[in-house]
Amino acid sequence: MNQRVLLYVEDEDAAVFLLETALKEADIDVALYRVADGDEAMAFLKKSGDYRDMPRPDLVLLDLNLPRRTGLEVLSEMKNSEDLRSLQVVVFTSSSLPTDKRKSLALGAREYITKPASFDGFVAAVKSACSLMKNGHQPVH
Repeated sequence: MNQRVLLYVEDEDAAVFLLETALKEADIDVALYRVADGDEAMAFLKKSGDYRDMPRPDLVLLDLNLPRRTGLEVLSEMKNSEDLRSLQVVVFTSSSLPTDKRKSLALGAREYITKPASFDGFVAAVKSACSLMKNGHQPVH
């Protein structure tokens, strides 16, 4: 079986380090790619510019508070793209605002996870998000 591909859209290096550590702790074997802003996320997903040879992700972990283009803008663009709307997206953010959650789910996010404060909580959240990859690709209507 091919290794699953996880794209993490996150501008904070500390959060990326935590995710890498959580993946190891949870024994989740993925090819992890990281982009640091919304413009890079769209370039990666559309395979343009420097990202033309990148694989299609099995899962996108998307922060909302990003430079250049917000996570909600990325989600909106993905939903309006025939090629991208079927991708599994989990919003993984520090925002606990109900409006952010509602908008994210309305734009096609499969889950909305507020980043936990504890490492154990973070590992559990990563396991939950990555379980979508194991369950295969379900069509999103």
